[in-house]
Amino acid sequence: MVTKARIVQVLGRIGVKGVSKVRAKVIEGPDKDKVLLRNVIGPVNIDDIILLKETAMDASSRFQRKG
Repeated sequence: MVTKARIVQVLGRIGVKGVSKVRAKVIEGPDKDKVLLRNVIGPVNIDDIILLKETAMDASSRFQRKG
């Protein structure tokens, strides 16, 4: 099942392959209003709608700051 989410904040780009880390808010389905951190490929802006295959957390901790 595909779930729609709206990009709330673009946190930054990761690497050179066009991957961006974004904060997205689910706008439909059983997890409505849940805010997720996701890695998204391609150009994105705030208020863009993305389609999520699942609403589990995606962005791994290896991209977070240490300390």
